[in-house]
Amino acid sequence: MKPGLFITFEGLDGTGKSTQLRRAVQYLRKCGHRVRVTREPGGTRTGERVRDILLASKTGKLAPLAELALMYAARAQLLEEVVRPALARGEVVVSDRYNTASFAYQGYGRELGTATVRAFDRVICGKTQPDLTIVLDLEPERALARAQGRDTRRRSRHDRFEQQSLAFHQRVRAGYLAIARSAPERIKLVRADQPIDELQRQIRALIEPLLAREPRNSKIETRRS
Repeated sequence: MKPGLFITFEGLDGTGKSTQLRRAVQYLRKCGHRVRVTREPGGTRTGERVRDILLASKTGKLAPLAELALMYAARAQLLEEVVRPALARGEVVVSDRYNTASFAYQGYGRELGTATVRAFDRVICGKTQPDLTIVLDLEPERALARAQGRDTRRRSRHDRFEQQSLAFHQRVRAGYLAIARSAPERIKLVRADQPIDELQRQIRALIEPLLAREPRNSKIETRRS
């Protein structure tokens, strides 16, 4: 059986990541592909409970290593229940965040370092790496303003990560940029300050060559950034 494809969307909150993911999924399904959509943290009953802990503002301050361990606990469950079975069935798995987020948020944002994150990743994710990771890139000031405006419209509270300092989000963005430089064949940066339709055009242009070839699992960041 031909293995499936694994595509992940990454970026700061407020970059339009979820909107572009939904439009990409619609495109893939229109093209006749079986698509399994998921998100991180979450995607399973256990993962959604972990998500509540990680994102709820009432959780308060978590030790950086505890945060990282919870992220990978939810990811392990997602891989077991959702991602690996779907890939084995030949489906296209599209995830709103995956392990690149841990390198950016915990490795850079929480300053744990990429080696610490990589140690978790080798055990939990192993060879299950994305074929393509699309990072929507935007200056943290603009991304945060967008996210806060969205929450105001929805009358929802800012989550625990949105409440972090601007310096934290600047480190996260720097992490995404560094990780993208370390694996340019897999991780593609797309400027998020473009019109929605133009963004989708560029994203489809990244996905289409992947659909035309035999899928393979790329190696994650193995070089120190």
